[in-house]
Amino acid sequence: MDLEDSKIIELFFERSEQAIIELSDKYGKRCTAIASNILNDLRDAEECVNDAYLAVWNSVPPEKPNPLLTYLCKIVRNLAIKRYRANTAKKRNSHYDIAFDELCEALKSKENIETELEEKRLSAAINGFLESLDKENRIIFVRRYYFSESISDIALLLGISNHAVSVKLSRLRERLKKYLTKEGFIL
Repeated sequence: MDLEDSKIIELFFERSEQAIIELSDKYGKRCTAIASNILNDLRDAEECVNDAYLAVWNSVPPEKPNPLLTYLCKIVRNLAIKRYRANTAKKRNSHYDIAFDELCEALKSKENIETELEEKRLSAAINGFLESLDKENRIIFVRRYYFSESISDIALLLGISNHAVSVKLSRLRERLKKYLTKEGFIL
């Protein structure tokens, strides 16, 4: 039986190694899937997940993340992207690149967004866009463009066809373009 997140965090505060075991038992498969979707290499994915556990160990305490899964997934994703960039400095990994390229195509800007303020404004606008979506479309968007899941995995999860997911993603990218234009971004 999985421990509640609050109990796992208590174990981290007690500096008990059991915290890592419980974290791994509860969220290990999810984290490995996220890293694998980005890296397309199980060994690298497992290393990223282990590095993420160490990062959580080093940050809790003083941090008290809530929700714990989101905190952990963000660390795993960032580590996997860092590893991906190092691994593919001269070559391309089609699975992650396709998802990233799809999103970039929707967000191409005539001017580079260089300042941190503009990046925060863009982030806030994308979050606003996500809040405007119904649950299914939000799940599709986040799973594809944040967790880099394949179209077939998303279709299987939602019980719809691959074509339906592809069409929804295309429409979501178009809606995102319109939303960002309305928010004052030049695309």
